[in-house]
Amino acid sequence: MAESKTILIAEDSSVILNLTKKILELQNYKILVAKNGGEVIKQVESNKIDAILMDLNIPVKNGMDCTREIRAHKDKDIANIPIIAVTGNANNYSMEDFKEAGVNDYLPKPLDFDLLVETVKKYTGK
Repeated sequence: MAESKTILIAEDSSVILNLTKKILELQNYKILVAKNGGEVIKQVESNKIDAILMDLNIPVKNGMDCTREIRAHKDKDIANIPIIAVTGNANNYSMEDFKEAGVNDYLPKPLDFDLLVETVKKYTGK
């Protein structure tokens, strides 16, 4: 059996985090979590991550800043991790904002779990 892919979920809402985690675990993904922007950077530097679900409104360092920091990382494997923005207020951002920050895709809240799984599969090749 193929090695399971690792997804980092950067989300400060326990409800959304737990739901998302359950859905992806049912698809045989390994899940890591970060409740704030500082934890996101620590996680990507200490684990091999195949994709990140990045809530844009996380404390310490918001999702857009985390994305920019990851994209600027000296380690190319880290800099190229697919990042899927998750936000309840996508209207505050344009696709240009997402592209400029280095976001690969985005999912609006409330999350559509079928779309979530489909989007994660698209970026992990699973």
